[in-house]
Amino acid sequence: MKHNYIKRLFTALLLLCSTVAMAHDFETDGIYYTITDAANKTVAVSYKGDDYISYSQEYSGSVVIPKIVCNRADGVYYGVTSIGDDAFRGCGGLTSITIPGSVTSIGDKAFSHCSALTSVTIPGSVTSIGDDAFSYCSALTSVTIPGSVTSIGNYAFSYCSALTSVTIPSSVTSIGDGAFRRCGLTSVTIPGSVTSIGDEAFAECSRLTSVGIPNSVTNIGSYAFYACGGLTSITIPGSVTSIGDDAFSRCGLTSITIPGSVTSIGNYAFSYCSALTSVTIPGSVTTIGSNVFSSCSALTNVTIGDGVTSIGNYAFSYCSALTSV
Repeated sequence: MKHNYIKRLFTALLLLCSTVAMAHDFETDGIYYTITDAANKTVAVSYKGDDYISYSQEYSGSVVIPKIVCNRADGVYYGVTSIGDDAFRGCGGLTSITIPGSVTSIGDKAFSHCSALTSVTIPGSVTSIGDDAFSYCSALTSVTIPGSVTSIGNYAFSYCSALTSVTIPSSVTSIGDGAFRRCGLTSVTIPGSVTSIGDEAFAECSRLTSVGIPNSVTNIGSYAFYACGGLTSITIPGSVTSIGDDAFSRCGLTSITIPGSVTSIGNYAFSYCSALTSVTIPGSVTTIGSNVFSSCSALTNVTIGDGVTSIGNYAFSYCSALTSV
């Protein structure tokens, strides 16, 4: 009895190991696929082995993904409907990718660290772009996001230092945390469909000089425009009710108008804005967070509305030019 138990356990472990060691179900013409729905015969593009690291250089040059692919082992045809998580992650030799109109989703880290990828066209069939989908694609200069996309994942295009422009379609309702962090963007227009700008969404975009925020936005997340040194002016629309921690910290802002819709300003929200000379805080604001305007060395005049009941610690510390409050 004991011998049979050990034998069954050993067999089970062998099956488990063989499953772990084979991330894909089949390969055709150098592209690896995982079956996502056997009944409806759909597959996702995958990587070769047990982890993407072992085969991170499997794809290189120009890759064309077909709409329909045949598993030559059994002659069954499958529709390619997604690009799986990590599918092309770390493929430093990948220079271009053609995504078919059958693909509806791009998985997490699908093209992360593809350092030679210069441009990508996302077809109109795609509705979601996963977290870190194109992060650290340092050569990526342009990207077309179609009107079918409703969400841009967290850090989806972060650290794409060569990405200078992007058009966000009106179908997008949310911009994920860090979606364009440390990109080379010089200007960006956020469509009227977006209601929230995620934390760190455009943080450290040092070349960003112009941002259009629509009246649909109610929340500007923490660190949303942190260290955007080239950003000298911005209009915060009357729809915004909260400004997150460090939202505009270390920006090049010379002036700021906070609308009467804002009720809270987060900690360090405008700290280290060394060119900011004056600010008016509306009566709608009840709480001014700690260090909100700390180290704004050029700030000379501040008007605080009569709705404010609390001013946080060090709110105006190191404002050496401040003469009027």
